Amino acid sequence: MTQSFFRPTRRSLLRGSAAAAGAALISGLPASRLLAQDAPAKPAEIIVRAWGGSWVAALQKGVSDPFTAATGIQVRHDLTEDNEIQPKVWAAVAQGRMPPIHVNWDTTVNATKSALRGVTEDLSGLPNLANTTELAKPVGLEGYPIVNTYGYVYVLAYRPEAFPDGAPTSWNVLLDPKFKGRIALYNDGIGFHFPAQVAGGGKLEDIPGDMTAAWEFIAKVKEQQPLLGEDPDFTNWFQNGEIDLACTISTNAIEAKKNGVDIAWTVPEEGAKFDTDGLWIPKGLPENELYWAKEYINFALSQEAQQVWCDGLGLPGVVPGLTPPEGLAGDASYPTTPEEIAKLIRIPTPVQVENESAWFGRFKEIMQG
Repeated sequence: MTQSFFRPTRRSLLRGSAAAAGAALISGLPASRLLAQDAPAKPAEIIVRAWGGSWVAALQKGVSDPFTAATGIQVRHDLTEDNEIQPKVWAAVAQGRMPPIHVNWDTTVNATKSALRGVTEDLSGLPNLANTTELAKPVGLEGYPIVNTYGYVYVLAYRPEAFPDGAPTSWNVLLDPKFKGRIALYNDGIGFHFPAQVAGGGKLEDIPGDMTAAWEFIAKVKEQQPLLGEDPDFTNWFQNGEIDLACTISTNAIEAKKNGVDIAWTVPEEGAKFDTDGLWIPKGLPENELYWAKEYINFALSQEAQQVWCDGLGLPGVVPGLTPPEGLAGDASYPTTPEEIAKLIRIPTPVQVENESAWFGRFKEIMQG
């Protein structure tokens, strides 16, 4: 997930009675909290870092616009790529400066790196945490320095026209010569390292100690001249008919399908990576801005916001009782129970935190070699 050139139109501020009425309508943002006399002054805006394309569109519809309607606080989406904004936030906190954003929408792995660095605010007091599933709790951390907001699967997306006999059943299909130049991966290999380990004949329990099988398999895929990109690229490539196969988050395939592309996705026999994203707040905000940044995240954990936001992404949220998007109930890419999640590849977050940079580097080294 990364930066896109799409930037949402900024809404004008809603003020006065209209904002008060909006607050009373949104149960996820209780009017008693938002309109309490002891609530601190509202900032003109809060800045939320987000991914572009369909990702920010879903966030805006499900969380940001309703939050503005309820509070009158403008939400500005900063589409700086998550790995690019990370050192800027770290530097600001270390130097005692105002951080460049109020809320970071981040991968759980990246967010955990920030939490371990001590730059995240404590979110354990958010009222709506009481209504979330275990998926919302960050693994390997004390309390809630970050809050997970949904889960996702790196599926094998494909064009049905290229598979008249049915869905591919193995990641080994990427090695078929007829797909040379017509497959796509993330430019750092994220989501692909673990199934490559299995497809290459290795074992998941050998991660991270021995990933020889993964690197050898990825070297074979490199010979297939894959396209390397980020989230918006996958949707565009499928729409333009440039690829037949991709290891990508299901959201990107769903977005292409919404746009009329004949596309499907599957979880191959070797499995597929399951992970989470979350929200967190950097230290160093003025007290009133910290208060309203927390209110934003609290609303993002409400059933109202989760239903719209996660529906737009096609991903399972962290609030019980959400209605799956049409066609996704029972889909392996939309796990809603611990048993369904257990069928996917879920490497512990601390292991990913410690090794992810090295994995990304090795992948790029192979692809550039």
